Amino acid sequence: MKFLRILAFPLSLLYGIILSVRNKMYDLGIFSSKEFAIPVISVGNLCVGGTGKTPHIEYLIRLLKTEFYIATLSRGYGRKTKGFILADTQSTAAEIGDEPMQFKRKYNNVRVAVDAKRVQGISQMLVAYPSLQTVLLDDAFQHRAVKPGVNILLSDYSKLYPHDFVLPTGPTRKIKSTSLE
Repeated sequence: MKFLRILAFPLSLLYGIILSVRNKMYDLGIFSSKEFAIPVISVGNLCVGGTGKTPHIEYLIRLLKTEFYIATLSRGYGRKTKGFILADTQSTAAEIGDEPMQFKRKYNNVRVAVDAKRVQGISQMLVAYPSLQTVLLDDAFQHRAVKPGVNILLSDYSKLYPHDFVLPTGPTRKIKSTSLE
């Protein structure tokens, strides 16, 4: 395993450079972030793997669903489809991914959608549900095309990564810096 990490190190450097350039372009306004008229809450992490994003989205659903008309938007990891899809009670994991399917089955009154393009997904949800009041973005911290009102960044305290490398050598999605954006 360590040998593979060493072989992948040049790819990590390249990936880190690409991430840095991309983030700098957002910082300079060359790439723009879309802000929506309703609150958007993004839940994410700095590394791949589980840090409790899905349970946290469920916590937010339980916390907000009685006061606000809310929806969740995910990429739909593992689904066999592409583009924007609004989930219904008949949706399968192959169509929308297992986590969005879990949200829909547990919270049928909450709108659930998937789209890898988060700006497009939120825009289409607002067309379909004009009275929507809040959108919860699952696993979206690294998606800077949407400017959320709140970013919730989760981390596994037992697996801190101050010396980790970016993908594919290490688990992080972002190079080490003093800024989170």
